[in-house]
Amino acid sequence: MPARTNEQYPLQYIKGVGPKRAEALAQWNIHTPSDLLRYYPFRYVDATNVTTIKDLRKRTFLSNDRFESVTIVGNISSVRTFPGRMKRVIHTLDDGTGSVTLVWFGMPHFFEKAFDIGETIAVFGTPGEFNGTLQFIHPDFDRIESDDNFLNTGAIVPHYHSGEMLKAVGLDSRGFRRIMRNCVEQFASNEAEIISDDILDRQKIIRLPDALRAIHFPASSDELAQAQYRLKFEEFFFFQLMLARQRRGAQKEPGIAFKVKSDLAKRFVESLPFMLTNAQKKVLREIMADMEKPSPMSRLLQGDVGSGKTVVALLAMLVAVDNGYQAAIMAPTEILSAQHYNTITNYVKELGIKVIELVGGQNKRLRTEILTHIADGSAQIVIGTHALIQEHVEFKNLGFIVIDEQHRFGVMQRAALRQKSYQPDVLVMTATPIPRTLSLTAYGDLDVSIINELPTGRKPIITRVGFESKIKDVWTFIRKQVAAGRQAYIVFPLVEKSETLDYKAAVEEYEKLRTTIFPDIPVGLLHGQQFGYEKSDAMEAFIKGEIKILVTTTVIEVGVDVPNASVMVVMHAERFGLAQLHQLRGRVGRGAEQSYCLLVASDRVQKWMFRETEEKKKEDYAALTRLNTMAATSDGFKIAEVDLELRGPGDFFGTRQSGMPEFAIANIVRDGDILTRARAEAFALTETDPELNEPNHAPVKKYFMEKYSGASALAKA
Repeated sequence: MPARTNEQYPLQYIKGVGPKRAEALAQWNIHTPSDLLRYYPFRYVDATNVTTIKDLRKRTFLSNDRFESVTIVGNISSVRTFPGRMKRVIHTLDDGTGSVTLVWFGMPHFFEKAFDIGETIAVFGTPGEFNGTLQFIHPDFDRIESDDNFLNTGAIVPHYHSGEMLKAVGLDSRGFRRIMRNCVEQFASNEAEIISDDILDRQKIIRLPDALRAIHFPASSDELAQAQYRLKFEEFFFFQLMLARQRRGAQKEPGIAFKVKSDLAKRFVESLPFMLTNAQKKVLREIMADMEKPSPMSRLLQGDVGSGKTVVALLAMLVAVDNGYQAAIMAPTEILSAQHYNTITNYVKELGIKVIELVGGQNKRLRTEILTHIADGSAQIVIGTHALIQEHVEFKNLGFIVIDEQHRFGVMQRAALRQKSYQPDVLVMTATPIPRTLSLTAYGDLDVSIINELPTGRKPIITRVGFESKIKDVWTFIRKQVAAGRQAYIVFPLVEKSETLDYKAAVEEYEKLRTTIFPDIPVGLLHGQQFGYEKSDAMEAFIKGEIKILVTTTVIEVGVDVPNASVMVVMHAERFGLAQLHQLRGRVGRGAEQSYCLLVASDRVQKWMFRETEEKKKEDYAALTRLNTMAATSDGFKIAEVDLELRGPGDFFGTRQSGMPEFAIANIVRDGDILTRARAEAFALTETDPELNEPNHAPVKKYFMEKYSGASALAKA
């Protein structure tokens, strides 16, 4: 009888596990020894690099530099509770060379009893100083048991995430170490290699059994680094292999080979009152080269706010129309759809092109007429919201699709629009700059074009951060701008006042601004809860200059283009994400006049702005980082890098995207170099052995088909 593999061996029979722990581990999707081996530590205590308190004190008094994060290991020698409005618990930690205090401002009842006197703990954090005393404010910590015995051996000790269910059966970090050592000793050497030898040799990567042993119990920091590199490369490699195979599959499918010499496009360019930028011309060449090919185009067009993506997309749509096909553009909001409709209709009015708009809420008669024009092909360019993907919408010959602000749409919505035609060319656009590592992951199956140049004549937007206590200065500034013939947006985070959130709301503040602050200036209101005609009327009045100040919400964050608007005021700016702030700022600066973005934060944030202190709350620190970043740069890609660091890849787009991978050990923010190498290997392998039939690639094929092939459909939409 053949021996059972790691995937077949019952988890409960690993020494130290048993039925109860196996049941608890199954809730964490750990079912086999292989699963357990791939439950990686999230942190390590390197006893060869533990800082003594004595050495820490020397650094404190000899240098004024801010500390980096350090690890201290010692025993709890005392605990004190200080009552009052800011009740706090203070522990004293002693390591034999000196002592530091650990200060806890939250959950006093928990921290009063959190540690026993004499208990050994490891503390991770950035120390500070208060009245000559070294202290850590709310540091991370781990309990160190006597049988860990790492302080004397100088080992690197792994620490594992746990949960209440796991802790209830003894699987805290220490418990994990015990069963993991047994698992590593018994099963690590049995793990079959899943990357081919040629790639291992080229990338100088250690083999899988060695990596799994070292990731849990490394003998040195160098061995740990090798294990981490290997396992990160592996995660990136197989995901990129999925994308590479998906792209190759799409390129093999028959599509439309457009003739890109277009009289319509030529006439359109000649009619423009401005010259295309070099970046626009470069991107157009890339798109036209794709459109000429007999396989469907799948291209991501990135361009910062105001860079001219719409003109590029329209030129491509005109090529499709000149070839006898329909083109469609799908926008995430009715406001952006209306903006596209008005802009494109104005652009092509002399070209004899029929443009229609399909959105929700249109009356039955109008909607029936629009659907007829789409079905019989007389509608050459169709603009709309998700209404375009409803079942009863039928195109005659849809050949080119533009999906604007595509991160607002889910995978299934994008796929539904594709299915309205037989293999149309697809251009997805975003004004949210995407860091390179993220685009290689989230959109690795797409070709990427970037417009990295703004039209000539645009002046940089002056951005300032202020506080509510100085709001009168903001109102005075707006009044001066309006007197000079300009217009302004005032954005609030909420539509209506909330009982749970202490933020001002658009509806309430609109009344105050209209009647008290600016009674002599036309003030309008726009928000997402209004009826469609109310939104259209407000936006049209603002575009025409009948409304000078528009009180609104983030409903205007994408696509709205009013060149005469020169002031963007964002109230409670600390409440908004960087991508939102960058998009909102992009609503101004679209004309020839100097424009301004004023980020008004709550007064409570001000105390954190100008004082370096360890008492910063994480949310305030992140808010300040966002505000300072906005004030420091207008480069969308730099802003996106900071945003990615603050939020992580999973939440970068504001909503998690289907198909966005969650890696167990790799991090696309920090591991960009590894991602690049893994991608190169995956795409090269797909070119040289697309079916993975060569004997050397058998382990790659086996693992990929078992673990990743089912997910390949995610990359298709």
